[in-house]
Amino acid sequence: MTAKNTTTTARDAVDEPAWRRVITLHGRIEQELAKALQRRFGLGLTEYRALSRLAEVDGCSLRMQVLADAIGLNQSSVSRLVARLEEAGLTVRDPCENDRRGVYSMLTPEGRERQALAEPVYRETLSSALDKAASDPDLAEAVAALRAAG
Repeated sequence: MTAKNTTTTARDAVDEPAWRRVITLHGRIEQELAKALQRRFGLGLTEYRALSRLAEVDGCSLRMQVLADAIGLNQSSVSRLVARLEEAGLTVRDPCENDRRGVYSMLTPEGRERQALAEPVYRETLSSALDKAASDPDLAEAVAALRAAG
């Protein structure tokens, strides 16, 4: 076995279990966040993330493809998401003046208000879920690395 293959094998032996812990941590955190947002505000986690991204930008609007990339969705998924947000009165679609194919999603006042109310709950739940995960010996190192990266 060459030195390169030995290094790759050693790294693989560390990477796979570490990745498994990250996936476990992610799943636990996402579950806590989703429950809190749905219970308190009737929002799915992806819906909250879309509202938050829109609230962060000037004009509170983004092209649909930019929004999709920002929250990790494909084009058809973001279209369905935006349709749900529009149906709830939280966003509206705004056609792009310069490109007839382009469409923006824009927060409504109701969308801004719902996002602003949900944000502290999101942050508190995230912090609490990370604290809880940090007490798990299998996840403590992943939580510490995540918090150190921030």
